[in-house]
Amino acid sequence: MSRVLLIVGGGIAAYKACEIIRLLRKAGHGVRCVLTEGGSHFVTAMTLAALSEEEVHTTLWDLKDEAEMGHIQLSRQADLVVVAPATADLMARMAGGLANDLATTLLLATDKPVLAAPAMNVRMWLHPATQRNVAQLRADGITVMAPDEGAMACGEFGPGRLPEPAAILSRIKAMLAKQPQAGTPSDQPLAGRHILVTAGPTHEPIDPVRYIANRSSGKQGFAIAGALAARGARVSLVAGPVALPTPPGVTRIDVETARQMATAVDQALPADAAVMVAAVADWRAADAAEQKMKKEAGGIPTLQLVENPDILATLGHSAARPTLVVGFAAETEHVVDHARAKLARKGADWIVANDVSGDVMGGDTNTVHLVSSTGVETWEHMPKAAVADRLADRIVAALTSATPA
Repeated sequence: MSRVLLIVGGGIAAYKACEIIRLLRKAGHGVRCVLTEGGSHFVTAMTLAALSEEEVHTTLWDLKDEAEMGHIQLSRQADLVVVAPATADLMARMAGGLANDLATTLLLATDKPVLAAPAMNVRMWLHPATQRNVAQLRADGITVMAPDEGAMACGEFGPGRLPEPAAILSRIKAMLAKQPQAGTPSDQPLAGRHILVTAGPTHEPIDPVRYIANRSSGKQGFAIAGALAARGARVSLVAGPVALPTPPGVTRIDVETARQMATAVDQALPADAAVMVAAVADWRAADAAEQKMKKEAGGIPTLQLVENPDILATLGHSAARPTLVVGFAAETEHVVDHARAKLARKGADWIVANDVSGDVMGGDTNTVHLVSSTGVETWEHMPKAAVADRLADRIVAALTSATPA
């Protein structure tokens, strides 16, 4: 069993620490909590103790604990230290190497990986001082998650919300998967398996400065790659042009066009499974201009399109086909019907279909339908990290059974 030391900072998002503890315990991890003075104004030590079933530590000046060098023991006994919420003040003290309370002292004394999940007002997050501190923490080897974007308790809107507990759990699993003490066979059900994942859009050039593209953010594909790596798989992630950090334990291959993606997919084979999440452009310009096209060059140019390779169908019907092929279908109408039609046509075992007529392609949540030859499962609306975890668990079950379900 892996052990997580959770440091709860002082912000309204501290209440979400309760859900983080619940999810960690449900996943089989032990949790010990350190509650900062600021955090105690939002959640009580008794609540954290009841959820974690462990003593909660609140002060550096506990006579009994510090007689035994408690801050050193706390910093070394865990497999991973998680700071959630990581407030602007707490991250500033971490970046400066201060040790003026229990939380910052053990962070300075720890020899274990550290994950920080920020939460603060949008202006505080965007302030140059905070961005300098985040850069310093990352340079020091601390993993700092990007905050979510949305409405805040202060009434403002923008980046600064604590990432959803399910997303934090997914990142924790990925980081624990890299630790030797977490690596029992049950923790690594996909150990020895190679899984290919595609993610993001493709950009098809019209001229050197213009291209055909779509709104795919890559978030769902990257979350799936991370969830599979956390379960022990060797993951090859073929990524279109997106600005997302590479999930821990994942090998990333960056491409731009559909033809480049097709080549990268072919070169990544053989694989035990393929999860084709990328929103590949269906068409490209037949003849991309070598120089920027000018408006004064004589009217509106006619753009002749040709079809791009169908990467999923090629893979699904190839001799090198993986045991399990999972396709994604982004639809705006008749979502399940279109997915059923694609299933056989693409040669896939499953199609994960979703309605992208809203903000799904840029957002952090999703509602999907898992379509297979045996029927349709509709999953409730949930964070993309939770979709990734559920799909990864289904892939584990499929690869360890006789046939894909």
